Amino acid sequence: MPNRLAHETSPYLLQHADNPVDWWPWSAEAFEEARKRNVPVLLSVGYSSCHWCHVMAHESFEDQQTAEYLNAHFVSVKVDREERPDVDAVYMEAVQAATGQGGWPMTVFLTPDAEPFYFGTYFPPAPRQGMPSFRQVLQGVHQAWEERRDEVAEVAGKIVRDLAGREISYGDAQTPGEQELAQALLALTREYDPQRGGFGGAPKFPPSMVLEFLLRHHARTGAEGALQMAQDTCERMARGGIYDQLGGGFARYSVDRDWIVPHFEKMLYDNALLCRVYAHLWRATGSELARRVALETADFMVRELRTAEGGFASALDADSDDGTGKHVEGAYYVWTPEQLREVLGEQDAELAVQYFGVTEEGTFEHGQSVLQLPQQDGLFDAGKIASIRERLLAARSERPAPGRDDKVVAAWNGLAIAALAETGAYFDRPDLVEAALAAADLLVRLHLDEQARLTRTSKDGHAGANAGVLEDYGDVAEGFLALASVTGEGVWLEFAGFLLDHVLVRFTDEESGAMFDTAADAERLIRRPQDPTDNAAPSGWSAAAGALLSYAAHTGSGPHRTAAEKALGVVKALGPRVPRFIGWGLAAAEAALDGPREVAIVGPSLDHEGTRALHRTALLGTAPGAVVAAGAPGSEEFPLLADRPLVGGEPAAYVCRNFTCDAPTTEADRLRAVLSD
Repeated sequence: MPNRLAHETSPYLLQHADNPVDWWPWSAEAFEEARKRNVPVLLSVGYSSCHWCHVMAHESFEDQQTAEYLNAHFVSVKVDREERPDVDAVYMEAVQAATGQGGWPMTVFLTPDAEPFYFGTYFPPAPRQGMPSFRQVLQGVHQAWEERRDEVAEVAGKIVRDLAGREISYGDAQTPGEQELAQALLALTREYDPQRGGFGGAPKFPPSMVLEFLLRHHARTGAEGALQMAQDTCERMARGGIYDQLGGGFARYSVDRDWIVPHFEKMLYDNALLCRVYAHLWRATGSELARRVALETADFMVRELRTAEGGFASALDADSDDGTGKHVEGAYYVWTPEQLREVLGEQDAELAVQYFGVTEEGTFEHGQSVLQLPQQDGLFDAGKIASIRERLLAARSERPAPGRDDKVVAAWNGLAIAALAETGAYFDRPDLVEAALAAADLLVRLHLDEQARLTRTSKDGHAGANAGVLEDYGDVAEGFLALASVTGEGVWLEFAGFLLDHVLVRFTDEESGAMFDTAADAERLIRRPQDPTDNAAPSGWSAAAGALLSYAAHTGSGPHRTAAEKALGVVKALGPRVPRFIGWGLAAAEAALDGPREVAIVGPSLDHEGTRALHRTALLGTAPGAVVAAGAPGSEEFPLLADRPLVGGEPAAYVCRNFTCDAPTTEADRLRAVLSD
């Protein structure tokens, strides 16, 4: 019989709806039940494409005896971290503080007042490698609760007090200057892997936000080292197994330093951020590889992640059926030489083996290889390779596909909107711009209420119950601002303004300028989460700072500019010390230092040849964070178009920054020179 999760919208929670565990969703009622029964709460946090979450579910939560013990002695609460990043953040901070590490599945035991007192991540069904079994943990916690309640209360109280005291140093509420950004670059060069690209050792994550900073830093200063690190890292990743050589798109991370074997799940946020980075790399260098990867990644998102309602699903699983009924990591993506021969025949299989770096021993498990593009001498027939790719992709599509998490997350859709809008504009792909518009329409229709408050998630056209957090407001505003620049439709600037007003009023500390991940009127947790570091995606703090800066450039709004500058104070503090974990903040700081530039394109219409040429040139300008407004003279769509007439009856471009404007120009070449100065 299904448990209480059967009525949830989260695919992750629905995966546990038939467990014998009597799960509750996160709710006041769950804690009331624990209080009434005088038992602790087991909080289990994960997400639908998490491999070890599935393993623990199968081993423990589907086990009848374990479930009976849990149901007798605990109230069990299941949380999708992607739906409730605030709950995840607060308790993950406690786990990391107590154990020195974190991860998912996250397993935390709480008092009925939601105070944590014992922590872990994955627990096996039997003792293993020094880890107790899950059953032993449950018995130990139950015993402590029954026999040493005062001690449990003391531990819980101490943890909550410690968390309350973990304040962040906000710097001096000023944007970083030349010196801090140069120090950040220097610190990155020390951690850079010159042989393989990327930063640090294994596992290696695609550093999309740091790459954005490097491209902007090069554009502003001409630093060749910054461009080289970005170019080489992008090439290594695109040639590695972390990139899907047949279907496009990137896996979450590489388990090795060489980008060969990925952890196979594909996340919307990674692909949105990387699509944009490769598009920007092409814009800076004209690299054909960057163009191909940007377009293939955009096509992957539209083909495999787009939902029926026009939004974008969160993720594809790492695991899938290997053809025998067993769910195995990477089964959908890997090949043996024999499988290549079956699809391609002897001769073409030989070519594919060489081209994609497939070996008899395999680069993965059980003699299977992840396809990659190793550097090698000799030329390959492009037509022949295209045919091989096509046939392998068709054969792969017959395999059981990985599961898809169909939940639409506002923040990640904002990132996808920005990436698809810009990629579509750069490469003359109006279908990609249309896909961005459709996703933006869905967010407005389904995720925004009458007060322009955001709902975090939706599924199958139904809005979820959870309020948007800071990253939702920042990333959706970012997407809308990119859409406004590309389409010339001022309504998207207006919507971004509504969202950013909420950031100023409900998420920002008026005095210090510090930002919180949850709104002032959100559900109260044991601590109000507040994390400025960019990890898998931009932090809400960095995303909001960048969007506030762009909005201020568009509108001349002093409060938005001031808020952005104060928020970037944390980048001044953290950028020189931990640049790998504040990449988006550093990219926003580059824009602030450059102006950012304000570009107004006036012309009879965006279809007019002269207007179109100037608009395209403006979008292809590499000046960090430049904002573009395009429309007819006298149009009220964008504040930047006010009092900007045609020049000699011709379409014209006006470029300003820091309250100073260049003379208007009617020539695309002149505009290009101004924007690359």
